[in-house]
Amino acid sequence: MKLDPVPLATEVWWARTSAADDRLLRLLDEEELARNARFRHQADRDRHLLGRAVIRLLLAERAECPPEKVTFALRCRSCEEKERTGAGDGTDARQEPHGKPHPTGPAEGWEVSVSHSGEWVALALASGVPVGVDVERVSGARDLEGLAGYTLGDPERQAWERLSPADRIGAFFRYWARKEALLKATGLGLSGGLRRVLVSPADAAPELLAWTGGCGPEAAALLDLERGEEYRSALAVLTDRPVELAVHPHEETVRLLRSQPGGG
Repeated sequence: MKLDPVPLATEVWWARTSAADDRLLRLLDEEELARNARFRHQADRDRHLLGRAVIRLLLAERAECPPEKVTFALRCRSCEEKERTGAGDGTDARQEPHGKPHPTGPAEGWEVSVSHSGEWVALALASGVPVGVDVERVSGARDLEGLAGYTLGDPERQAWERLSPADRIGAFFRYWARKEALLKATGLGLSGGLRRVLVSPADAAPELLAWTGGCGPEAAALLDLERGEEYRSALAVLTDRPVELAVHPHEETVRLLRSQPGGG
């Protein structure tokens, strides 16, 4: 008798930017502190600070080690693919490490993803299986027609254009969140090309339909996350197993932060 596959435990944590506090800066390493200081706007500093501090605390709990022992290696799969295939032109002057954070040290083996938009920061983690999370604030002020040409594949664009103008705004950001979650899970990020990833229509159950141009995952679970009418959010887990998702609201994140020495 064939047994059903064991569900894969995956977590999503939410945090409002109001939880940001300068006391959390002690949880960042030197490179993270330097990057945080380079943000010109306080809102950007708060989002970055929360993302790095909370994910380090979560990993420290799971690895049963002090937060300062949790380290990360940043790896950009797009850059790795260009280097492997010789497609790069050698003109990229960006020297700063970039790409998806991969836990190292005691937390090695865990997979994480962080996203933020507006007042929200989303964090996802799972053991041994790549994850990607994305949250997008819905805004009709942007050039959606122009963005649709950059974001949507031909069948997606046709389905999107059949919607009423009022429905197109939320639907566009649903498409975007699903696609970016998948690209982040693979480690490619936006440079991997949003149009290469085809997903189900915004009003249908989330599903990866096609991935053109190589580097796509062998299997992927895609889930929509609810964050109110002003946001669209999605989670991608690169697995063929069912996903057992635990969602932790902002209040639980605040309790996590307050449980730390000096957390208030």
